[in-house]
Amino acid sequence: MFARPGRPSSSPDPAGRVQPRRDPRQLARLLVFARPYRLLFVLGLIATLVSSGLNLVFPALFGRLIDASFLRVGSADTGPLDRTVLGLLGIFALSACFGAAQAYLLARVGAGVVADLRRALFGHLLTLSPRFFGDHKTGDLTSRLTSDVGTVQTVTSTALAQLAAQSVSLIGAVVLLILTSARLSLLTLAIIPLVIGTAVLIGRRVRRVSREVQDAVAGANASAEEAISGVRVVQSFTAEVQERGRYGQGVTRSFLAALRRAQLQALMSGTMSFLAFGSLALVLWYGGRQVMSGALTPGALVTFLFYAAQVAGTVAALTGIFNQFQEALGASGRIFELLDEHSDLPQPAAPLPLNRAEGRVAFENVGFGYGGQPVLRGVNLDVPAGQVVALVGPSGAGKSTLVNLIPRFWDVTAGTLRIDGHDVRDYALTDLRAQTGLVPQETLLFSGTVAENILYGRPGAAPAEVEAAARAANAHGFVTALPEGYGTVVGERGVKLSGGQRQRVAIARAILKDPRILILDEATSALDNESELLVQSALDRLMVGRTTFVIAHRLSTVRRADRILVLDGGQVVADGTHEALMAAGGLYRDLYELQFRGGEPAPAPA
Repeated sequence: MFARPGRPSSSPDPAGRVQPRRDPRQLARLLVFARPYRLLFVLGLIATLVSSGLNLVFPALFGRLIDASFLRVGSADTGPLDRTVLGLLGIFALSACFGAAQAYLLARVGAGVVADLRRALFGHLLTLSPRFFGDHKTGDLTSRLTSDVGTVQTVTSTALAQLAAQSVSLIGAVVLLILTSARLSLLTLAIIPLVIGTAVLIGRRVRRVSREVQDAVAGANASAEEAISGVRVVQSFTAEVQERGRYGQGVTRSFLAALRRAQLQALMSGTMSFLAFGSLALVLWYGGRQVMSGALTPGALVTFLFYAAQVAGTVAALTGIFNQFQEALGASGRIFELLDEHSDLPQPAAPLPLNRAEGRVAFENVGFGYGGQPVLRGVNLDVPAGQVVALVGPSGAGKSTLVNLIPRFWDVTAGTLRIDGHDVRDYALTDLRAQTGLVPQETLLFSGTVAENILYGRPGAAPAEVEAAARAANAHGFVTALPEGYGTVVGERGVKLSGGQRQRVAIARAILKDPRILILDEATSALDNESELLVQSALDRLMVGRTTFVIAHRLSTVRRADRILVLDGGQVVADGTHEALMAAGGLYRDLYELQFRGGEPAPAPA
């Protein structure tokens, strides 16, 4: 992870994993997302403060009601009693109105903040390089988008307002306590430091355990994501029991962590309850003695008890808010850990324009490696615009790595890769990738309609252009035979279509994009003969006029390429046409003979 200057760094936890430090300043960063809703938040805060203020009036009126009832026994004048009851009803009505307004306004703020935070987090994830996604599980990332962001919702909305409201209630109740009875107030206030100290002590442990819960849930989600996405492999190997066990272990870990958190929260709740109501019992005992001695009226004692209860309730509420902040610190740490990630594909400060590339590609002494392990070494290659180049070689030779450098899925670690004479790092990523098209072996379709998947190549295209692209890709025929034609939903990853159909939709998508540089990575290797003929015919039309890089294990598909590159051990070991390479012998001829002669030597071409 790349930490920004001034941001909290990471440190290992007892298990050896790197965890971000929980810095209260993370909550201030969360409040940035609440800025667009500050007017609603201020209105909600005002409503909360008014409601809290009205609640402070209630005990005084209730005390008057007691005195009006018990001190006027035998009197026929019910006026003071009636006025006091009407005042109470008015207070209750106003408090209910402001309470409802507060609930709606703050809920609106919280929902807006969570939506914006999720959009920001997801948008940032899309800017990161494939290297990042290779190091992180999809389930963990989706967990941060959902459960972690949801955890901070309360803090960015109601918790802040409640903190202000409970603070006002606490200060007001304490002042009114003292005005009602200074002696009784001493008993009530003596318990507050003990309550706060207990809350801080237990709250720290709650924060640590909350992070453990979030990590365990993310781990379980990651296991589920892998099993669901690969359910056919799971079922084909009858590994359902194994996957249930793996997911169950993650759920058990999250359950045990949640149980520890519940135990701590229960301990805090029980301790707070005992301290609060124990102090009320003492107050009632001492206050009853003062009423018996005539130092207090019954109404004053009842008023004091209500204010004392408010103090106790406020302290308990503040304790709960403190717990919420602790949980949010753990979740926000995981969120900002992602937001602080930087792509290892830096954008140029002043990118060169690339509106319509010619398609010239040049590798100049290019080297590349994963984690210090070299994959490509000293690759020198100059491909003119419009040339079709096939890449062949044994598995692990670096073919896919080579072509993935062109759209900058990774950056070269040595040498320079140029397009139209300029280093690819001088172009904006969006402009560069707009000029490249990829048709991989395992086509990924999204779970929308056929038309939506084709439109992914150029979202603003007209229906006629979509149909034209489908016809060019030999897809129009099977698409119109589907139940709803171009409006047919293909299912997740295109599961409702066959392999050949998915591939032709992907080709239509690439045709609609109209890239200047085309990459075909094993585009026909997983197809049957009939589907391969249809797909190859579509690919032939797609390659016309474009610089094309073709990777194929079936050497029959690359014989017509303008040029064939043979890679071995991360180096280009041969370069030429099919006929020239066969005549020269070497690795290409060995691969060709192995594939078409069943391992028997083939006669050298004339």
